[in-house]
Amino acid sequence: MLALKAENISKQYRLGQVGTGTLTHDLNRFWHQIRGKENPYLKIGDANDRSSKGSSDYVWSLHDIDFEIQQGDAVGIIGRNGAGKSTLLKILSKVTKPTTGKIYTNGRIASLLEVGTGFHPEMTGRENIFLNGAILGMTKKEIIRKFDEIVDFSGVERYIDTPVKRYSSGMYVRLAFAVAAHLESEILIVDEVLAVGDAEFQKKCLGKMGDVTKGEGRTVLFVSHNMAAVNELCKTGILLDQGKVLIQDSIDKCIVEYQKKSGHISFYDKLKDNFAIENKNISINKYSVTPIEGNVLNVTSGARVKIEFTSKVKASTLDLSFYLRNSHEVTVMSTGIMVSSTGEDGEYSVIFEIPANTLNEDGYYFEMFWGVNRSEVAFKTEAFGFEINGIRNQFGEIIKSPGVIFPIIKSTIKKL
Repeated sequence: MLALKAENISKQYRLGQVGTGTLTHDLNRFWHQIRGKENPYLKIGDANDRSSKGSSDYVWSLHDIDFEIQQGDAVGIIGRNGAGKSTLLKILSKVTKPTTGKIYTNGRIASLLEVGTGFHPEMTGRENIFLNGAILGMTKKEIIRKFDEIVDFSGVERYIDTPVKRYSSGMYVRLAFAVAAHLESEILIVDEVLAVGDAEFQKKCLGKMGDVTKGEGRTVLFVSHNMAAVNELCKTGILLDQGKVLIQDSIDKCIVEYQKKSGHISFYDKLKDNFAIENKNISINKYSVTPIEGNVLNVTSGARVKIEFTSKVKASTLDLSFYLRNSHEVTVMSTGIMVSSTGEDGEYSVIFEIPANTLNEDGYYFEMFWGVNRSEVAFKTEAFGFEINGIRNQFGEIIKSPGVIFPIIKSTIKKL
């Protein structure tokens, strides 16, 4: 059974304006409407690409979005900043109307889009539970029946009769999430608010959302930049890019495409590529990852990483440090290499190896830092990555084993 359906959803904003804009624009829209013609301002506008300046005052935050979500699905909505994730959730939650298109929903929606939305700062936690519950569509009887459970889950029982203006942001989001999660709705929409809570509460929230989908058969839409959390909770995903649906598929495929769109590349040559990765301190000339053994990067090949760069830093020590992260944004390892202790500028080549049977099948990228005098970052980039392929088992099948690493474990077996 369908829980949500979006047909041709688009959302247009006019930059620098509140409402629809000028009186001239409103009259022009009205003149076209009474003649049965299309709104003229729907034919113009730029995609929401924050990396370019654009030529129009009109921006399409979303453009021609179509998807269907089945009841009981846990769907991760992912994408870079400005992709349109929050705008889409606001439309689904009926906080704002789409410029074009229609949303079909089957059941009551509970949404948690921003910390403390619907909370009154002067009212106590107890009063805000009833206020926020009513806003979300709960009856008074329903709130009373769920009250103790909400307070217990939030962990703010001691402060329940204190005005929420005295709450920390963490306490705010605990209470707000507890109210939304315990509403007996068919659809729960959660937007990145878990970033405010501590690790223990995030785990608790993920567990609750897992119970909501698996145990109660409710639908969850979850937006987060934490790929590990998205992967743990969701089975399917929607990847947005510049206001459009790039892919709707299994969450694994969406995460891999998201990493590819984030610019994580395997080879780079400044002389051959059309862009430069540099600043006033460091200019990167070449980057490559090749197998230590064989011709294919896989679990058993090992990986040789080579990076060539020009340093314009003088009279300072220079080091290269990095975090290696997988496709779920989990930091697999981190290390640092002293490049120069004499403070000489010029061209350098750094080569390091990741041994065979270290990394499991996945996509990886580096967050690299060039440090000056162990105290200042001269340059930082996340542009470089690579993929480790799987290996065939004894049946000739390539099946990914769970886990981040894939080591050879030495063992001794004796029959006693």
